[in-house]
Amino acid sequence: MADSERRQRGLDIRKKLWGDGDAPNLADPLIEVTIDHLFGDIWTRPGLALRDRSLITCATLVALGKEAQLKVHLKGLLNQGVSPLEVEEMMIHLAHYAGWPCAVNGIRVAREVFKEIG
Repeated sequence: MADSERRQRGLDIRKKLWGDGDAPNLADPLIEVTIDHLFGDIWTRPGLALRDRSLITCATLVALGKEAQLKVHLKGLLNQGVSPLEVEEMMIHLAHYAGWPCAVNGIRVAREVFKEIG
């Protein structure tokens, strides 16, 4: 696949998750790999809907305790039509698999995002 096609797929996924906000700094090698490979190749694979990939990503970030990235991806998850109630249910479920502290941190971050978004 041509690099320009990968890039466009990646930019399209980014737009679906976070809208038309700040343009990514494609001069940054990590951002370039994120757009081209992660979003352009991985997030566009058949077999899982974008909503499902967003849920998986957020659950993983909760389990790993990666709050800054969780905040970013929760916004993308909400943009996929997942409700705050569904996010809270995800945290309750994760408490039993990833541990209570992870879920407590996750719901705290989620509630910050809910408040920020309105």
